[in-house]
Amino acid sequence: IYLMKYYIFLFFLLFNFNLIELKSQDKIPNLYVKTIDGKPIRTISTINSEGLTIYSFWATWCIPCIVELNAIHEVYDQWKDETNVKLIAVALDDNRTKRRVKPFVSGKGWKFEILLDENQDFQRSLNIENPPYTIVTDGIKILQKRNGYKPGEEKDLYEFILKNSK
Repeated sequence: IYLMKYYIFLFFLLFNFNLIELKSQDKIPNLYVKTIDGKPIRTISTINSEGLTIYSFWATWCIPCIVELNAIHEVYDQWKDETNVKLIAVALDDNRTKRRVKPFVSGKGWKFEILLDENQDFQRSLNIENPPYTIVTDGIKILQKRNGYKPGEEKDLYEFILKNSK
């Protein structure tokens, strides 16, 4: 009987833990990352209060990430004008490669906000395994998650933004 109670307790503990974990992933967590200039900033402060926010998790060594961000860069001004969307590109480069991020972004001329998640706390909190990974939020909940990128998928992303913008 003791063993059966133990297994029942363990089952409920694991089941409830999974529910908590799932609930924590339905919104952007409130933790510290750094700006491209190295200043600490809370992730929650980056949420767009006037529209949707796109978080694009990328790295300087990730070719599909760069292709996707270049494609979005080409149309980003139009996206902002039409939907008031905000893009946050979250670099997942670690201590070995983080020094490449600022000159890389400068060379690309990207016009969106860049954050550094050098300890991958933001990435882990959202259970992101590999970039590119894109999340769209309305500031309250996560509306869409997408892993990977194929050329042209930025058009699908924009269609989603158009349908869900305020």
